[in-house]
This record gives sequence, C-alpha cells and structure tokens, in this order.
Amino acid sequence: MKQLELKFENQDGKTVTYSLDNPIEPVDPTVVSAAMDVILAQNVFETSGGDLVAKKSARLVERNVEEVEIIL
Repeated sequence: MKQLELKFENQDGKTVTYSLDNPIEPVDPTVVSAAMDVILAQNVFETSGGDLVAKKSARLVERNVEEVEIIL
C-alpha cells in the first residue's frame, strides 16, 4: 500500500507527520504544496507541541509486508 506523508514543523520545532492512504498518482507536487498551505492557514490539526507553523516535506511511501509462517 502506498501512502502520502505530509511533514510539518510545529511550534516546538518538532516534525509532525500526517499519512494519507492510497493517494492519487502520479502525485502532483503543486497540489500537495497547496493542500499543505491550506492545512497551515486553517490550523486544522492540534499537536502536543503547539500549532503547525511550516511545511517541511512530502513523500510517497510504499511498504510491502510478507507474512512468515511460524511453527507453533
């Protein structure tokens, strides 16, 4: 499954990551940046370190998991 990770900086200077499952591909950097601007402007999320204050980065992440059968 792929996820789009949006990384922000909060008032404490810590990185806060929000993950969105199954993003539309190909990911449009302009749209992602604009969406992050809206999140910042509308102060949508609360964090333990205060409000989000800046965009840091965004990335598309794919994780593959393969179960290993164990003997019980």
